[in-house]
Amino acid sequence: MTPHLRISIAIGLFAGILPPVMAHGQTATQALTWDQVKTKFEAVNPALRADQMSVDELKAAEITAYLRPNPQFTLSADGTQIAPYQGHWTPTSGTEAEPNFSYLHEREHKRELRLKSAQEATQIGGSLHEDLERNMIFSLRSAFVQTLEAKTVLDLARADLVYYDKIIEISRARFNAGSLAQVDLDRIELLRVQYESEIENAVVNLRTQKIQLLQLLDDRTAVDKFDVTGPYDFSPDLQPLEAFHKIALDARPDLRAALQSIEQAKTNHKLAIADGSTDPTFGIWYTYNPSFANPYAHQTLGLSVSIPLRIFDRNQGEKARTSIDIDRNVQLTETATGQVFSDVDSAYEQVRSNIALVTPYRTKYMDQATRVRDTVTYAYQRGGASLMDFLNAQSDYRVVQLAYVQHIGSYLTSASQLNLAVGREVIP
Repeated sequence: MTPHLRISIAIGLFAGILPPVMAHGQTATQALTWDQVKTKFEAVNPALRADQMSVDELKAAEITAYLRPNPQFTLSADGTQIAPYQGHWTPTSGTEAEPNFSYLHEREHKRELRLKSAQEATQIGGSLHEDLERNMIFSLRSAFVQTLEAKTVLDLARADLVYYDKIIEISRARFNAGSLAQVDLDRIELLRVQYESEIENAVVNLRTQKIQLLQLLDDRTAVDKFDVTGPYDFSPDLQPLEAFHKIALDARPDLRAALQSIEQAKTNHKLAIADGSTDPTFGIWYTYNPSFANPYAHQTLGLSVSIPLRIFDRNQGEKARTSIDIDRNVQLTETATGQVFSDVDSAYEQVRSNIALVTPYRTKYMDQATRVRDTVTYAYQRGGASLMDFLNAQSDYRVVQLAYVQHIGSYLTSASQLNLAVGREVIP
């Protein structure tokens, strides 16, 4: 039985009514679970959808990278007589018509290397998209946890008010019986405003958290018609740190993108070397009515090979740049690996610390606070405890239960931080 439920049962037994924390969740609107919120977010968030389109653009660029050079076609005519000469004018008899086809042949697998580089760019873009989603899911999870915390705080504030109203009723009965002074009754009734203020603040905080969650979901649902639900608790079980290190090295998309960048840099270096090679251009043409030394060569066929002489430009600059880029990406990957370990270590320590803080509340402090409050309240009703003792016990109980709720919220937030650091959900 959780401390939250024990609180509700204790209130119900003392007040003789059903605890408001149970009735509060009964709304006409179906509350969304974390899985439903996450699925909806992934489907409709405009930032994620826009980034996915960027990945699709990279995929389309693969088509361009693998295209062959277009063949060239040239049609030329020459030898047409444009003026009479020695009384003869036969303008088209010497016209030479020449259609020409040429094609650039790429050597050293340039086209295949361009395709491979484009495919690796798509893989990098996909990993970076996963990394963006990882960070946005953390923001969504934090907003979800804060909404659950705000709901729990509101439920506790309402339960405290119900409990305190029963105390006021009992105090009025004692006043009417002459066992309580007017000033003590007034002090008890005046303190009710603190409970009302806490409820109002909790309502505002809950609505604010829902608005932030709706914004992340790109949802225009009215705040009063939107709700979330889920377990608000912690687990004392925590895997060893080394296990999270191993998972992070396999799952972190930003680290995967860094490793993929090294492979793309190597491919680009190979492409730069290939681009430094010579690509010949082959040509073929047909001529009609040529004026050649052979009087019978009325129709002829010609062939050509054009080979650039790469004496000065052998793509030296790109070869050097891409070689340096390989080393640069190796260094960036080392930095990314160190960042992964640092993120996991920090998040793990936060989770461990929060477990250490919240565990005594579950095992000891919550029960003690409830027992002290109920005992002092029982004694106060029968004149065995002073008003100050009762108010102090009630205040201590509220402080402990609120601290417990806040510690659970801190645990859930740090658990989300650890999920973010590892790269996937390792703590539900």
